[in-house]
Amino acid sequence: MSDNDIQNASASRDAFFALHHGLPRQGPGSDATTRRLLALAGPLPERPRVLDLGCGPGRSALLLAAEAGAEVTAVDTHEPFLDELRAAAAERGLADAVRPVPGDMGALPFPDGSFDLVWAESSVFVIGFDRALAEWRRLLAPGGALVLTECVWTTGSPAPEVRAFWDEHYPLRTTAELSAAAVGAGYHVLAAFTQPDGDWDEYYVPLAAHADAADTSVPGMAEAVAGARTEIALRREHGGDYGYAGLVLRPADPRWPTRPEREADHAAVRELTAAAFGSPAEAELVDALRADPDAWLPGLSVVAEAPDGSVAAHALITRCRVGGAPAAALAPVSVAPEHQRTGAGQAVTRAVLDAARLAGERVVLVLGHPEYYPRFGFVRASEYGIKPGFEVPDDAMRALVLDGSAPAPSGTIAYPAAFGV
Repeated sequence: MSDNDIQNASASRDAFFALHHGLPRQGPGSDATTRRLLALAGPLPERPRVLDLGCGPGRSALLLAAEAGAEVTAVDTHEPFLDELRAAAAERGLADAVRPVPGDMGALPFPDGSFDLVWAESSVFVIGFDRALAEWRRLLAPGGALVLTECVWTTGSPAPEVRAFWDEHYPLRTTAELSAAAVGAGYHVLAAFTQPDGDWDEYYVPLAAHADAADTSVPGMAEAVAGARTEIALRREHGGDYGYAGLVLRPADPRWPTRPEREADHAAVRELTAAAFGSPAEAELVDALRADPDAWLPGLSVVAEAPDGSVAAHALITRCRVGGAPAAALAPVSVAPEHQRTGAGQAVTRAVLDAARLAGERVVLVLGHPEYYPRFGFVRASEYGIKPGFEVPDDAMRALVLDGSAPAPSGTIAYPAAFGV
């Protein structure tokens, strides 16, 4: 590279950061989305340790410190962004809670298990989603979560000019493909959702104002402004083709490997289920559901293995209907008595929910303990206008929406005949 090339590259970089200096955030997002991601990450310690990567001027870091009581280590390569964050933290009385650190998200010096949350809004593209999954997992303490937002396709057939733009700059995947990559990398998907269109306005409206006010005689600035305007115009004209998605991920419990049930497991599942419930009724229900082609969903009968390879737990999801629309029912979940209260039940439940998500199921229903199932994201089914055809406490009938791209079905639940309801 010649000296002239180096000077041009430096001017382009300087102009890019000058254009972005003073923006409230450096990518699509909003305080509402940050709060939603935080809620979906589940219960946290009283003072969670958060690593905010690619923090920019620190909008998320400040919110996490103020509203979650977090101790935030905020990392970015651009020192002026960190200066903005230091000033904002001091102004809000959060200087002791937010620690800005210059650094590279691809070469992090922190010890394993240092953080309860690893957070990256609108920044994971810097090293790529798959590399982030592989390299950042070690940083999480037991029970910790990885929270990411990433640009995604929202249609299977984007316009050619949109496809060409993103293929050149940063090839996109769908939210489902990202979820599959996360599961394949050893994570459970606690939540995945498309961010609202307003999150783009939070970024692009201030950026457009900066572009209009920029001095294009400054070296590199004309190109920086043109690039920003191209992105904004693309989004305005083709916003239905792509969006941003939020994902909340948790590493799978290595003590309890999970897999789809095999035919050779049937006897063990029958024995385990009968032992877990203290009667053969639930085991007979599993056999009846397995024999019903209208109820059985291939790949959604999952087992967790004990260290000796035996079946320690089993979870089953079968087809039901809500108001005539397809839905899925989680039942039963069984854990061998000797493995109860060890995490095996949670592991197999999360695994079968992952399998349902990857299979394209929209909503999963469960009739179960109101203090147990919320940890998986289940809420009262009545919030979606879903109700069983029999009397149960409202708090016991639960629903988990896996695909929020369309409204969840509403109406009365129709279970497979084997349930006898």
